[in-house]
Formats: sequence, structure tokens, C-alpha cells
Amino acid sequence: MTADCRLPTADYMDEFLTYLLLGLSAFAAGAINAVAGGGTLLTFPALLSVIDSVRANATSTVALMPGSLAGAWGYRTELARNRRMVLYLLPPSLIGGGLGSWLLTYFPASVFDGVVPWLVLGAAVLFLVQKPLGRWLKTHPHAEPTGATLAAVLGFQFLIGVYGGYFGAGIGILMLTSLSFMGLGDIHHVNGVKTILAAAMNAVAVIWFIYKEVVVWRYALVMAAAGVVGGYLGARGARRLKPDAVRFIVILVGFGVAAYCFWRQLHS
Repeated sequence: MTADCRLPTADYMDEFLTYLLLGLSAFAAGAINAVAGGGTLLTFPALLSVIDSVRANATSTVALMPGSLAGAWGYRTELARNRRMVLYLLPPSLIGGGLGSWLLTYFPASVFDGVVPWLVLGAAVLFLVQKPLGRWLKTHPHAEPTGATLAAVLGFQFLIGVYGGYFGAGIGILMLTSLSFMGLGDIHHVNGVKTILAAAMNAVAVIWFIYKEVVVWRYALVMAAAGVVGGYLGARGARRLKPDAVRFIVILVGFGVAAYCFWRQLHS
């Protein structure tokens, strides 16, 4: 009997390239999230090239979840000061995240396909204004919030939670805007609260996505591992990298993906 020396088929090569693309996108997303945020703009379109939009969104959320938890742990010192505010904002974050993830799986994929271009475009715009917004937050500290301000922020946080469970890209910018009025301290403290609330939204969405069996695990596990490595290396090198270069790439990808989604929608 002779050995089988046939070369891998095109199917095997396609599968390998798919996993390579998804792994690289998750690695880059983990690193970008550690440096500037906006990693979903890389993982979602990569998954969209191989699976439908609903499963792509669910799988992307699961894949980036370990990185979100690691980020929250990294801000544990800042979170200790704002524990009470976190407890206020957790319920609307969890309820909103659960509702958003339910809406994603309740409506047909065609409905989500219709709003994807607008969601990606909105996320790219939000990411575009992140830097000037960050400068504004540093130069406009706020005093202790009033009851009306707290109620408004709680309501807005619920809406952010719904959006976070439904899609998620750009929720950090939305929370930076609202939380800046809560007297939490400097931008690092605001970022700490934002990170744990984003992790909470993603966690409840992940539970629902797993229950509804819309997660493509063979992709999610590979991407999660790559995302953790990327997040770790991104955090270690954050002070040496140039965030402006990373931001430019993410913004370019975001607007490019939005343009592609609009073009695909027009020609479908």
C-alpha cells in the first residue's frame, strides 16, 4: 500500500484561510480594544464574510467577552472608588443588554441586515469623535450629580444596554458621554466604570446567544484565544504604541465596512 501524498484540497485551504482571517481579526481587535477600543469593527465584518449577520454578531460578542472581563479587572483600582455608581448602573445595563440580545434573535436576519450599515456607520462616527471627546472630558470635570441627572443617566444607560446587546460597537463612546456628568473623577475612573458596564451588557447577551444556539463555536473559540493574546500584548505595549495610527486604521475599516454594507444592500 502506497502512502497518500495528495496535496490538501481547495476546501482545506479555504478553511485554513478562514480561521487565519478570523484569528487575525480577533487578535487585532483585542489589541485595539486595549489601546483605544472599537475592536468589534474588525471582528464583525470578518465573521460576516462566512456566516449570516445575526450569527456573526453573536459570535463576535462571545469571542471578545474574555477581553472585556480582563479590561474590567485591569481597572479594579478605579472601580473601587466608584462602586456605588456601578451598582446603580448595573441593573439598567443588564436589563438593556438582555432586551437588545433578545431583539437580535427575535426578528428575522433580514431585519438586522437592513440596519447593519447604519449601525456600523454610527459606530465609526462615534469612534471618530472619541479623541476630541476624550480631550473635552479631561477639561470639563463635573460636580456631584443631582437626582434628575442620575435619573437621566440611568435611562440613557438602559438605551445603551439595548444597543449593546443588539450590536455593541460604539457603546464605550456613548457611556463616556453620559458618565462624564456623574462626577466619577478623571477619565481613567470613567473608563473603569464604562468597562465593567460594557462587560455586564456583553455577559447577559452572551448567555442569551448561547441559549438560542446562534453562536458558531468553532469560530468563537479560536477568536477568543486570539483576542486574549492580542489584548494582553496590546495592554503591555499600550504606552509604546502610537494610538493615533491604530485609531486611523479602525476608523478607515469602519467607514469602509459601512460603505461595503450599503453597497451590498443596494445590490441585494
